[in-house]
Amino acid sequence: MTQLRPGEHMAAEISEQPGILAGLVERRSGIAEVAEKISQKPPRFALLAARGSSDHGALYAKYLIEVLLGLPAGLVSPSTATLYGARPDLRDVLFITVSQSGGSPDLIEVTEAARRQGALTVSVTNTPDSPLRAASELGVDIGAGVEKAVAATKTYSATLMALYLFIDAIRGGKGEDAEKIGELAQQTLDGAVEGVQRAVDRYRFVDRVLTTGRGYSYASALEASLKLAETSYLAARAYSGADLLHGPVAAVDGETAVLAATSLGRGGEAMREVLEAVGERGADVLAIGSAADDVPAALRIPVAPTVEELAPVLEILPIQRIALGLSLARGGNPDNPRGLLKVTKTR
Repeated sequence: MTQLRPGEHMAAEISEQPGILAGLVERRSGIAEVAEKISQKPPRFALLAARGSSDHGALYAKYLIEVLLGLPAGLVSPSTATLYGARPDLRDVLFITVSQSGGSPDLIEVTEAARRQGALTVSVTNTPDSPLRAASELGVDIGAGVEKAVAATKTYSATLMALYLFIDAIRGGKGEDAEKIGELAQQTLDGAVEGVQRAVDRYRFVDRVLTTGRGYSYASALEASLKLAETSYLAARAYSGADLLHGPVAAVDGETAVLAATSLGRGGEAMREVLEAVGERGADVLAIGSAADDVPAALRIPVAPTVEELAPVLEILPIQRIALGLSLARGGNPDNPRGLLKVTKTR
């Protein structure tokens, strides 16, 4: 039996993403059918439940719902239902549960509770025959295929893509801005090769990393922090660019590496002040995104430009490659990080 090289699964799954994203766009009519059922009876507001990488996808969806649909949206704490037995009135509420595996007991239980309390429940999962899908009234299949590496890559970007297409369809959109997303993803991966290698060489011995972004890209900062922590065992911490300036910037110095998601749009423009502030304190800044060339940074990895709300789908791609490269450079195996399982079951 041939023994796999460390990181072989993760590398392959990163490379699969352009095709997966393009396939989702091609199949968007199925997602639109689910969205149509919601449009027939518009909700008062939306709630989202998730864990891990899916939680960052849920945060991304929160921005989409508030900006594109004009609805209040919030991230729920599943433990209020699973541990404390809270049963709020959820009539006329859209309740979206995001889970790649669809197998975490707390997410299943909170979805069942929300449905009993009157919410319209929708699961967004990579496992359409999962217990979570059975617990929810409607389901969106992200269709990423089996993911063998413990660290989520293709399921994460596919989750973002599915959420965008879903929420865009609720507002009556046809996914026009996502038509070329597969091509843009391939362009981003191909164009980032040298920049990713420079970043790996530059940061392989770093001990402390801050990740930051604003708006839609805050989800990218959170996912970057998780990827670096779980694959390279780095002490990584994510902050909204606004929150970073509200106190944590005091801890930034010349020993701090800052990974910043900076894409074209209002969120990226708001990051300029943040990066100027951390640069003044001596931080080594890596800017990743379609606005990377326009912000103060020591190292830049440009990303193919797109509408701002789709930027997180692309800017996460070189971040995943950096996490992979750093893990290997530091002697790890990102396919099987220590102490982690593919499906984490919590309550």
